Amino acid sequence: MMILQRYDAAVGHRTDFRIDYRWVNWVEIADYLPLAIIAAEDQKFATHHGFDFDSIADAVKTRMRGGRLRGASTISQQVAKNLFLWPGKSLLRKGIEAYFTALIEMLWSKQRILEVYMNIAEFGDGIFGVEAASRRFFKKPARRIRLGEAARLAAVLPNPRAMRPDHPSPHVARRARWIRRQMGRMGGRHVIDNIQIHHAR
Repeated sequence: MMILQRYDAAVGHRTDFRIDYRWVNWVEIADYLPLAIIAAEDQKFATHHGFDFDSIADAVKTRMRGGRLRGASTISQQVAKNLFLWPGKSLLRKGIEAYFTALIEMLWSKQRILEVYMNIAEFGDGIFGVEAASRRFFKKPARRIRLGEAARLAAVLPNPRAMRPDHPSPHVARRARWIRRQMGRMGGRHVIDNIQIHHAR
């Protein structure tokens, strides 16, 4: 859904816009990539049931104090939004997003949710999924991505149309270093091992 929406929105203003999208299965993605994405986007992904209520509460408190509104969406919520919903911030849309989030958490394993996310997330202007991004930015398939490259790919997710993982700005470089530290603090490879174990069951 999101890929089609991006295409429709872009072609009305640009004649040179192209979608670069390639699906790859979990086994074709280097372990560094899902770990970097969890570290960057949703560190409680393996343990929550679709919603990070602590982050939601913190975001609300920050907003009420006059701070900048920041996102508190989990990876599961982003998958629900990008697969099924239209752009916007209405209460109706949020309610439908919550419904689909709960549904995919019930029907899909954590590995499947993360696999879908890695294949539909935008990593550059019209570049969707880790395979297209890996080939475009690092001239290699996703299965060969290394630690630093994975951290830089994850670092651009908040604003992929303005940030580049192959020529990182100081901000992207700092964020990538932070992501690498978080990957270690979370337990490294053990996080991915646990997700795969639960998938096998």
